[in-house]
Amino acid sequence: MRLLSMLLLAASGFGICLYLVQLAAIAWHRRSRRSLAPSPRPPISILRPLCGHDDDLATLLDEIAALDYPEYEVLLGVRDVRDPAYLVAVAAARQHAHLRVVVQRGEPGCNPKVNQLITLARAARHELLVVSDANVRLPEGYLDEIAELLADPGVGMVTSPIVGDGARRLGALLDNLHMTASIGPGMVGAQRVSGKDFVVGKSMALWRHDLMRLGGFESVRDVLAEDYVLGRRIRPTLGKRVAMATRPVVNLVRDRDLAGFLDRYGRWAVLHRQCIGVPTFFAQLLLNPSLVALAALLVAPGRLSALAFVNVLVLRALIDGAAGLAQGRVFSLGELAVTPLRDACLAVAWLRGLLTDRVVWRGNTLRVGRGSRLVTTPAVAARALDQAA
Repeated sequence: MRLLSMLLLAASGFGICLYLVQLAAIAWHRRSRRSLAPSPRPPISILRPLCGHDDDLATLLDEIAALDYPEYEVLLGVRDVRDPAYLVAVAAARQHAHLRVVVQRGEPGCNPKVNQLITLARAARHELLVVSDANVRLPEGYLDEIAELLADPGVGMVTSPIVGDGARRLGALLDNLHMTASIGPGMVGAQRVSGKDFVVGKSMALWRHDLMRLGGFESVRDVLAEDYVLGRRIRPTLGKRVAMATRPVVNLVRDRDLAGFLDRYGRWAVLHRQCIGVPTFFAQLLLNPSLVALAALLVAPGRLSALAFVNVLVLRALIDGAAGLAQGRVFSLGELAVTPLRDACLAVAWLRGLLTDRVVWRGNTLRVGRGSRLVTTPAVAARALDQAA
């Protein structure tokens, strides 16, 4: 048992090293800022699918209407006029002429977000398309950097790292901490260190003609990880690369509770397992060094394993704080103190991802197959038939 404990501690140390590599990658990436005035500056269509009344939705719509860019439009998508976001979107469109509300037409697939994107892309007037989630705040120079990157004929898609902000409840704080310290640096680290492209749909941009060559949004209407799948097609299909913007977008989460955090990352865990396969999914345990160090302590309790466990917790929190600072996000000591709880919740979410293939998203219960392909449950199929009647 002592040998097993030592092996687990070594694995935990390796996990800490992985986070240090990610930290170095995000710091290096942020220092490579680009100019903010590309020439030319093509007109842009921002596709923003809405669902429900997200935190600060009206404020975020006012902010996106005030971006410093010469010509762009914002298409606000809703599934139907009964969505609580519809009236907020209509009010914003009345105040800002370049905002338009677009109601989804038809129900082409199982992915509710992609169903909206299909309608939004058809309604867009411009050739450069930007997908931006409803609860995302865009940084200064956001559209300029996208235009500059996509002016390179070797770039097929632009995505952005993510930071979280705005928490008023515990689940929201855990979410914001994980977005800032793990997901954003992980995206950058995977690309800069291993050359792998990971696209997160919070922010992705591409030319319409490239989207069509990828099969359009229609080609991912029945997968949950539409962003991941489209991103993985860029190199083999287009012979181009995914570019990572240097300025992170801000994922605004205020009032998510602990159950909401567990549900969100339980769904992500199901998605990841079906995208990357079970062996790689098991290997992702290395990205939770706190859990691995705890296992070492439980296998062989003692002073050494206890000290190692405490050190891992402290190092994990310090790395989280440094990752925030590298991206302009300052976490207080009190906020960083919830790091062990965050890791425990992610362990529960990981286990859920291992044991089930069903998720609930935007009110739909869906079964996730290999490659994150979605299979509609009988209840959802019945509702779709009722809507079509």
